[in-house]
Amino acid sequence: MRPVYYLVSPAGIPNYGDELIAMTWLRHLAEVAPDAEVVVDCIGPEAAAARMGGVHPRARFLNGLWQLCVLHWSPDPARTAEAVAGAVRDPDRFPEQAGALRELRRADVVHLVGGGFINAIWAPFAGLLAGIVTATGLSSGLAAMTGQGLWPPAEGASDLIRSLAAGFAVVDVRDAASAGLLGAEPAAQSCDDVFLGFGPGLLRADDAPDVMVSAQSLLADDDPAELISFFAEVVRAWGATEVGLLECAPDQDGAVLELARRTLPGARSYSMAQVLAEGLPVRPGQAWLTTRFHPHLVAAAGGASGVALSIRPDYYGTKHRSLTDGGSNWQLLDGLGGPGGTEIPDRPQGGGYPPQTLERLRAAKRAVAGRIYGAR
Repeated sequence: MRPVYYLVSPAGIPNYGDELIAMTWLRHLAEVAPDAEVVVDCIGPEAAAARMGGVHPRARFLNGLWQLCVLHWSPDPARTAEAVAGAVRDPDRFPEQAGALRELRRADVVHLVGGGFINAIWAPFAGLLAGIVTATGLSSGLAAMTGQGLWPPAEGASDLIRSLAAGFAVVDVRDAASAGLLGAEPAAQSCDDVFLGFGPGLLRADDAPDVMVSAQSLLADDDPAELISFFAEVVRAWGATEVGLLECAPDQDGAVLELARRTLPGARSYSMAQVLAEGLPVRPGQAWLTTRFHPHLVAAAGGASGVALSIRPDYYGTKHRSLTDGGSNWQLLDGLGGPGGTEIPDRPQGGGYPPQTLERLRAAKRAVAGRIYGAR
């Protein structure tokens, strides 16, 4: 009998960080469990399968728990959680999701992989936790969550999240605020899941411009035009010889990147599909400007210097601080300033993660993986 590993991931939206995390775990399982059946419950199974279907030889992609959360979307996450748990107990009431739910109920491991999707912004995704706890309670499978960013919690939902998390055998979060929310032991906070598989394959040093820019409008408190104008001022102040623009979410970044291309003529564009397939253009001595979290992580781990701008302090500020608190030498700016604007930062020179820090983070995440799938 082959073990069945059921991963729950927001892959397929698509988004650089979410795709990278899913691929990280599929690569890990291809190494430690190539004969296992791997089921990936994700938001966009067709898109995810097209991009990462060959990463693990026995991976299949479907949408069960995510669709149940959407079907029972409610401003009260407890209502969504209760409905999803009921569907897992009685799959025949939901014919379109029944196949996925039967896979879920027979899995040896149900693993909620990392990311920042259970919080006040997408509160009904608490239903994912309820579905996993219910399924593993029926099957005696192991429930695990890794690299979770749970901050900020939805209003009035903290007790619900703590109660559901208590049903997981392995609980691992990526930031201090999430650990505090759960009242977790210090050992329950490691780092983002990407550290598990960080290596040269995620980078492309031979095609790395002097300065890289990653900007977004989604979830931003700041006006996109003001953000791009500020970034352009910084790029000019840094005397950049070449500039690259990074796309992280094709369905969301189009307008802001078009504005950036007009404001920074001659900049080279890097698509999400390109950097996932070929690596992020990163090298030591390079400087980054980013609002997004995973470009900060990967570029800093690759030795680049950078400045991260938090466009939403409660959410992105927490995410970026988890990296700087963990050893990234990048500067963090808390959004654009008031009428006087934000002071232009000096070009950063400090690099990213020291090698020993990067190895410590890798080891911490490997230890978490070992608790779920066995040490190797």
